[in-house]
Amino acid sequence: MNISSLDWAALDRIRDAFLARDARRGAYWDSTSDLACYDATFGERIGWKWDAVLRELKLRRWVPPPGPVLDFGCGSGIAGRRVVAAFGAERFTSLTLHDRSPLAEDFAAARAGELFPGLPCIRAGGVVDDMAPVGTLVVSHVLNELPEAGRRALRSVAARAEAIVWVEPGTHADSRALLAFREGLRGSFSVVAPCTHGGACGMASPGNERHWCHHFAEPPPSLYADSDWTRFAQRAGIDLRSLPYSFLVMAKDPAASGPIADAAGAARIIGRADHMKGFAEALVCDDSGLRELMLQKRDVPEAFKSLRDEVETPLFRLRAEGSKVRQADRWPEGR
Repeated sequence: MNISSLDWAALDRIRDAFLARDARRGAYWDSTSDLACYDATFGERIGWKWDAVLRELKLRRWVPPPGPVLDFGCGSGIAGRRVVAAFGAERFTSLTLHDRSPLAEDFAAARAGELFPGLPCIRAGGVVDDMAPVGTLVVSHVLNELPEAGRRALRSVAARAEAIVWVEPGTHADSRALLAFREGLRGSFSVVAPCTHGGACGMASPGNERHWCHHFAEPPPSLYADSDWTRFAQRAGIDLRSLPYSFLVMAKDPAASGPIADAAGAARIIGRADHMKGFAEALVCDDSGLRELMLQKRDVPEAFKSLRDEVETPLFRLRAEGSKVRQADRWPEGR
């Protein structure tokens, strides 16, 4: 990213349009230059969230099924490129780029073609072929801009996929909307992540409406020594260290996608734990639902330190007595 080459008027317009959450407006992009500026800045920040999700999938030893990939609502194509790069272009037969903007499809296909010259990169023309296999469906940051008709179309595409890898902003509204997709698809798909169980989402239980499933990604270590990124953050008024996201990974036949580490019985910390002197309070999700638990430093010192120091919160196998955690083993061992 070269800050001197950025079109700030275009970036301000793109960001304002996204934050407006107006499902009725048109495409963001007026030119290829708009897409290039976005891809190098806001798009790259989205890529860091994808990196966190893909790191977890590798930790779980899950891989998408071989075959085609469809990047739905691709924008500049950052999500599709991250997925193909993470698992290897040789695993996939094609990458289809879908967007309502022809400019976006052209840009995304061209960038992917540069990175993966042996992989067919197909422009969808704004329409998902009802007869073409979907394979792995990749979705990124679309829910805030989809009207109900668009969400119905996305549900139809998702139902035809073999696997779904989906990342959204870590807001309450987007997370709860993603939860609705999870519950609607759960009868046909197995849940791979972020959940450690395949049952009903605890967030959907009465009384948990204020909660939302979100996590935080770790930006690349080199970021803080990069003066261009520092200047970009100052000009854009953003905190580069704050990367909240929500995500969902599902598969119709997860066993066919490779050996999945058994996360049954593991628990996930939602968001960030609240730290006080000598203890932390955390919202915990596992197969028993949502629980608010206390982790005391004297009881579980390593887990306490992890929750304090690590941005990407690990999974734990917990043993609690009432609301107090008495044992917390990092999952999987050695992570």
